[in-house]
Amino acid sequence: MDLVQLTDIAIKAALSAGKVIQQHMNRDVHVEKKEYGTSLAAQVVTEVDRACETAILTHILSTREKFGLALLSEETEDDGSRFQEDYFWCIDPMDGTLAFINKRPGFSVSIALVSKDGTPYIGVVFDPSTDTLYHASKGNGAYKNGIPWKIKHSNDHLTYVTDRRLKDTPRLADLEDLLAKQVMNLGLSGIQEMAGGGSVLNAIRVLENGPACMLKFPKKKKGGGSIWDFAATACIFQELGLPATNFAGDSLDLNKKDGAFMNHQGIFYANLSLD
Repeated sequence: MDLVQLTDIAIKAALSAGKVIQQHMNRDVHVEKKEYGTSLAAQVVTEVDRACETAILTHILSTREKFGLALLSEETEDDGSRFQEDYFWCIDPMDGTLAFINKRPGFSVSIALVSKDGTPYIGVVFDPSTDTLYHASKGNGAYKNGIPWKIKHSNDHLTYVTDRRLKDTPRLADLEDLLAKQVMNLGLSGIQEMAGGGSVLNAIRVLENGPACMLKFPKKKKGGGSIWDFAATACIFQELGLPATNFAGDSLDLNKKDGAFMNHQGIFYANLSLD
């Protein structure tokens, strides 16, 4: 598998989709609802989401035959090919659609290459609001705008990154207890929350605002993000030597057999201490 070539293709695809988003960022767009999950964030879709997917597929469809790759993309029905081929593209054409609709930062393009066993091999994220590209590939490190990315901590507080405000989070007391323990263990001054982005860019915010974390408790109700919300950033975290795991600290199930939702095990992304 030529990771260098495939990473380059994924970057071009993400930038192409990013241009589509940038052309529509300050325009009103028609919003539709789809039958998916139980949250509004999972159900909303726009013409821009679909145009982004088209832009991405223009770049990567040829790699499917050449390299024998499967495909999982948010706006295309899962055909199960990811269980048959050794690797699959995992695409979120525009994560954070709610933020995009409301004209606030928090949306991004996410493209990953994942092996059949759920290991992320390539992760590409493009933030159209800041024109910033993040990418990584297994064994080759992580990069920000093409430069090797070295994480730095500049805060004396813990940044809690979340899609919904802390006060609106289920199991609030349990969550506050967990965060308080991290503050105490790290000798920090307190907690500041950063709310409202999509899962992809929230993971990037964990890296940009350390010490920081984002987490979701396991739950039975379908939701909690989908495979495409975490695959690319899991690769970036992996290459930075930082945890992107389920809530129990085990590997993310990035090729689930029974659908794409990740609610069953929760997630935990952390940028808490630097060696």
